[in-house]
Amino acid sequence: MNHVILGIESSCDDTAAAVLADGHILSNVVASQEVHRLYGGVVPEVASRAHQENIVPVVDQALKQAGVRKEQLSAIAFTRGPGLIGSLIVGTSFSKALAMSLDIPLVEVHHMQAHVLAHFAEDPKPGFPFLCLTVSGGHTQIVLVRDFLDMEVLGSTLDDAAGEAFDKTGKLLGLDYPAGPLIDQWAQKGKPVFEFPEPKIRGLNFSFSGLKTAILYFLRDKVKEDPDFIQKNLADICASVQQRIVTILLSKLRKAARQTGIREIAIAGGVSANSGLRTALEKMGKKEGWNTYIPRFEFCTDNAAMIALAGYYKFLKGDFASQDVVPDARLEW
Repeated sequence: MNHVILGIESSCDDTAAAVLADGHILSNVVASQEVHRLYGGVVPEVASRAHQENIVPVVDQALKQAGVRKEQLSAIAFTRGPGLIGSLIVGTSFSKALAMSLDIPLVEVHHMQAHVLAHFAEDPKPGFPFLCLTVSGGHTQIVLVRDFLDMEVLGSTLDDAAGEAFDKTGKLLGLDYPAGPLIDQWAQKGKPVFEFPEPKIRGLNFSFSGLKTAILYFLRDKVKEDPDFIQKNLADICASVQQRIVTILLSKLRKAARQTGIREIAIAGGVSANSGLRTALEKMGKKEGWNTYIPRFEFCTDNAAMIALAGYYKFLKGDFASQDVVPDARLEW
């Protein structure tokens, strides 16, 4: 093993660590924080405290699963941002301390760029250049990927992200947090019989605030007519909402593909685990003549394997961070 990278991810409510050797993932451990279900969303202070409790055992488990001693590590890669500042501080501080104690390089990683590079965790891998639709609770972007470390955002959300639209809709429907996977499950039992508007946004940018408002008013009016409307029609409501979010995402992605002429098309981020999006992408890909790439579920949601991968490519270029580095909740692309 020539280059062994420990990746650490702590941008939101999952504490994760992974070990990568010469580009191959040896372990990928994630500790989720179930406590946030009680509050219907992530509570930043609770999340940062849980990271403090989880980070040492998670890193220890990742090293043991990989069969690697900490003295064999070549570098520590960590999420510098974007994310919740308290959560990022825990991962950054731990990474800096461990790198200093081992006298090895520190590599800072942009969380969303890491989601894109999750595609290189396994075969088949997209060829350069490719387009990647990155969709999560906080971000919705179309990214032109020219090389491992050469990426350009072609379009992004002007307000809310797709994942937020799922979670806020779930709250209106009385579903537990996180609502995205639950809406997906209910959608598979229903049909998209309700029509929700598609925002007319110029270029390759997205907007989901209007859709959220439309869903709010739709449910308000229907519940006035029938107090049991949501319970009676939950599957069809979920199917209708999911279909609209998916069509918004894919219509922009198709536009980007046609504008650039690129046929290597990928999706990444937590929402890329959505079955409706995955199925619709494959269907559109066949129609448009694309080669489509969809990560395994474990590489869609927040994980440290993608951080280790991004760190590995930066390590090879000698792109190291200093001990003065600080986390950035709004880290620019």
